[in-house]
Amino acid sequence: QVQLVESGGGFAQPGGSLRLACVGSISVINIYVMGWYRQTPGKQRELVASIGLGGVDPDYADSVKGRFTISRINIKNTVYLQMNSLKPEDTAVYYCNRVPAVPEYWGQGTQVTVSS
Repeated sequence: QVQLVESGGGFAQPGGSLRLACVGSISVINIYVMGWYRQTPGKQRELVASIGLGGVDPDYADSVKGRFTISRINIKNTVYLQMNSLKPEDTAVYYCNRVPAVPEYWGQGTQVTVSS
């Protein structure tokens, strides 16, 4: 059974930074396009960043472009999301999953709260 575990969330002030990590229980991360998603109460989960095999073709939602950077280390089954210049509207629970997402792969997510 595949398990994706997100970590690295927390509190940050506007303009601050956080680095999220997603570790796969088995070698799923290194053979699929992976993405970071986020969800706020009452809204649908949205894809904010994706990265292709081998770390190529990163893509970002317009709302985070220029501020977030996605990366992956396949031999560690890990995907990262470096979040800089954080804004209050980045407050959400962040998840990783394949792109497109596989419902069975959703983990618990990690809460990111941006507030002064």
